[in-house]
Amino acid sequence: MFSRVWRDFLLFNNIIGILIAVEISFNQPRFHPHATWNSNATTFANESVIFVNSNNSIYIPNRQTDEILICYNGKPLKKIPSSLSNPSSIFVTINGDIYVDNGANHGRIDKWIAANETWISVMMNVTSTCHAIFIDIYESLYCSMFDKHRVDKKWLNGRTVIVAGSELNTLNHPWGIFVDINLDLYVADSGNNRIQLFRRNQRNGTTVAGNESARVTIQLDEPTGVVLDGDQHLFIVDHGNHRIIVSDENGFRCINDKLSDPISMTFDSYGNIYVTDRDNYRVQKISLSKKSDRKCAENCSKIFSF
Repeated sequence: MFSRVWRDFLLFNNIIGILIAVEISFNQPRFHPHATWNSNATTFANESVIFVNSNNSIYIPNRQTDEILICYNGKPLKKIPSSLSNPSSIFVTINGDIYVDNGANHGRIDKWIAANETWISVMMNVTSTCHAIFIDIYESLYCSMFDKHRVDKKWLNGRTVIVAGSELNTLNHPWGIFVDINLDLYVADSGNNRIQLFRRNQRNGTTVAGNESARVTIQLDEPTGVVLDGDQHLFIVDHGNHRIIVSDENGFRCINDKLSDPISMTFDSYGNIYVTDRDNYRVQKISLSKKSDRKCAENCSKIFSF
């Protein structure tokens, strides 16, 4: 009896021990179930990949000048010189470190260290352009390699493994990726017209949107982006259908279809959406409608427990 009580006590303390606060660098707002976004977007910048952090600073790689521009409240704050070559993705950590794709010509991901304002030229060796970069809550680095049909992960100890696409035909030109706090990996499997979910440490994916999903409510055409909000709803950049859609209790609904081959999207803390509208050569800001009350005033990008 005593040993069982002691075992349960230890188990309880182990569970409590992992209930730690995790601060993440990007935004995951929570929305009213019937939230809407304004149909008329505004042009924020020329066509580029962007990252919006939890303080609403916006990071924009300039492909013409090989600089990274940091903006806040519509005003430029800083320009960071680099040796980038046509970057396809960017991710910024909570301490301001910047990871940028440099795979097309140099076969690597570069890292800018905010503390001493220096570059690490080879943070991760890659064999293809990284169409998406992600850093999980344990600071492991992910690269979606479109041309190699897989997603690689680099652990903190430096070991790199294939976490999706290790089997033939598992993925077909993967693009956008998202890793939640459970370390579940979502992949925009563009060539297969679907969104795949790879549970933590699982090599076999489950289709959560697209033709092969358990409940088909949407037809996708080369999806290139996937993002989760604070309630785990899927926001999908449906590239070939020129729109952004979101999952709800009835399946999916369209947020905006006035785009031309959109590539990626991100939130600010107010729930506004920034989307790379590629064939219109611009970044569009799609504002949350003022008629749409948010479910909670607190931005869920701030603190999570797990």
